[in-house]
Amino acid sequence: MNEHEQSLVLPNDEYNQQLVANVHPSEWVNPEPTGRYNIVVIGAGTAGLITAVVAASLGAKVALIEKHLMGGDCLNVGCVPSKGVIRAARAWADLRKAAEFGLHIPAGVTYDFGAVMARMRRLRARISHNDSAHRYAKLGVDVYIGSGHFVGDDCIHVEGPAGDRTLTFAKAAICTGARASAPPTPGLQEAGYLTNETVFSLTELPQRIAVIGAGPIGCELAQSFARFGTQVYLVEAMHGIMPNEDRDAAEVVEQQMVRDGVKLLCCGKHMHVEKTNGGKRLTVGSHGQQYDVTVDEILVGVGRTPNVEGIGLEAAGVDYDKNGITVNARLQTTNPKIFAAGDVCSRYKFTHAADAMAQIVIQNALFPHPFGLGYASVESLIMPWCTFTEPEVAHVGLYEKEAKEKGLEVETYTYKLDEVDRAILDGEEEGFARVHIQKGTDKILGATIVATHAGDMISEFSVAMKAGAGAKTIAATIHPYPTQAEVNKKVVNLWRKAHFTQRTKHLLIKLFTWTRR
Repeated sequence: MNEHEQSLVLPNDEYNQQLVANVHPSEWVNPEPTGRYNIVVIGAGTAGLITAVVAASLGAKVALIEKHLMGGDCLNVGCVPSKGVIRAARAWADLRKAAEFGLHIPAGVTYDFGAVMARMRRLRARISHNDSAHRYAKLGVDVYIGSGHFVGDDCIHVEGPAGDRTLTFAKAAICTGARASAPPTPGLQEAGYLTNETVFSLTELPQRIAVIGAGPIGCELAQSFARFGTQVYLVEAMHGIMPNEDRDAAEVVEQQMVRDGVKLLCCGKHMHVEKTNGGKRLTVGSHGQQYDVTVDEILVGVGRTPNVEGIGLEAAGVDYDKNGITVNARLQTTNPKIFAAGDVCSRYKFTHAADAMAQIVIQNALFPHPFGLGYASVESLIMPWCTFTEPEVAHVGLYEKEAKEKGLEVETYTYKLDEVDRAILDGEEEGFARVHIQKGTDKILGATIVATHAGDMISEFSVAMKAGAGAKTIAATIHPYPTQAEVNKKVVNLWRKAHFTQRTKHLLIKLFTWTRR
């Protein structure tokens, strides 16, 4: 690995050594190609791994190329490490409010941030076996460690310490993902900053940190650092946090983050960064007030830039722009032999989105249909997502505003968690479930849940929408009591109650009166 790559797996302890041994083994020797591949995959993140292993399991001859760490962002610098840190921060927050549950914790109990990060690295290393080069080779995939780039419309050259090779293919899939972006803030580059790619290498807790960007990454890590006692300044150019979510949903999380100690500087204007002897000085205007703060670290979480450079897209006849590789609904690029999946071509920058897109690539690349009939389409995906703050915010389908923009008449119903028995007993009453139902039908157009376990609870709506089942199905489904997931049934029951008309009630009264005779 080069110097930049090595910096992403610091410190060089036994856990990171195990990680690297799995996902970028130093002793690896690239196999010798033995003919044309059915499919060659560039990039061993989620989209690439799924494409490769499923194709190989179906009997295809498959090559998988990765220049850095197999597992991609999710395993190494994304979902896996962040959730490890978030869980530890929640455990500490739970301990601090133990008195609310009648539990008395002795004074002086504290935490060890170094141990928190070591636990994360240990668990990440354990999970890394699933994405390891050796495992994929055993599953029938030819794994190539090195930098791959197209040298023609059906040929890829791999260069690296594991051996240079040239591969030919019938089909190819570009799954190179995306990387952290940074705003053009004056002085930011000179002062230095962290991103999701470097923050998980920390072994000591920053006493002061500025987090730029109040999207999912910024909010999750800002809350976690604040819970450990860091003074956190969360800077957002727009109003409030999570600008893409319903305002009342985001505000529930925002209120909790403020209680956790996060200082929100939203509608941030004229930001400037300067490196000083005391740290990194940040000046920014927020709601007419000018702030001048000095921090130890700056964490940037303002979006993702697709990885399209250095892979020879021009030589392959593959079009791209600043948003990534250009694909059609079948995830086919401008070269009909080449497909793309994951963050490099999708507006949904989620691991589960990359997984779903990989399935589409497999079907369309390996099992083509004449005249485009029977192709799998990315337009058919029903995409849920979740921001893993406390409480979590999960969503699937359309928001009310989006439904109206599409010309759909929509009925919206909201049920608060403070009316759900289990949420009350858990002390997790803040939040709600919201469902959007197409008027005149029971078709679910979208749903939002704000709850401690919203990411788990949203799946009921996702399954219903995928299966074409409506609100009647959820209303008729027995939910175990007491669970927080009861809120899903309660919110659709509001729809059922709203459609129980006075005329229907009047007729039933007449019926019951008659049957008493």
